[in-house]
Amino acid sequence: MNSSQNADATTGPQAETYSYRASLLGAPFTFRLTDAGLAFEAGRRAGLIPYQAIARVRLSFKPSSMQSRRYQAEIWAADAPKLTIYSSSWKSMMIQERQDQAYSAFLAALHRRLAVAGSAAQFERGSVPFLYWLGFAAFTAVTLGLALLIVRALQVNAKGGAIFIAAFLALFLWQGGNFLRRNKPGTYRPDAPPADLLP
Repeated sequence: MNSSQNADATTGPQAETYSYRASLLGAPFTFRLTDAGLAFEAGRRAGLIPYQAIARVRLSFKPSSMQSRRYQAEIWAADAPKLTIYSSSWKSMMIQERQDQAYSAFLAALHRRLAVAGSAAQFERGSVPFLYWLGFAAFTAVTLGLALLIVRALQVNAKGGAIFIAAFLALFLWQGGNFLRRNKPGTYRPDAPPADLLP
């Protein structure tokens, strides 16, 4: 989706529809907000989920090898398949295009619909707590290990090695810290979705 399309998608009817391609060969996923509920379509699979039937919504930050700033929304409902919405879409074998404005506009509209409907859904943000804290422990261990390697390198006067490790540590802290910051587990209200998970 180009920039003009993204801008138009922030208001009006286009904010009520969102499409993305999860894989290059698969059918695109299309979601529409209707008065009756959330309609979805992917190839031959299609359905309509009443807003009151939505039991849980989770927003998270899910970077991938082809798109470092990818966001994800997961929706669970009774008697319906789990729905996953990504903020990027495959355009070619080498390009996964960001659709930040259209994604944020659609999810903001979905949350407004749920709030108006008086939804009893649980609204979650970030990773599953167990996986988050497991990742946090691994992140801390790697950080301490790299810091120790820098100290050892300086002790033996291997300044080049120390600089290389320090550069790697800085990159690791930036990327890993950003992932952990955005994916910290928590809950939110449908009338106040987390801004750091809506690009």
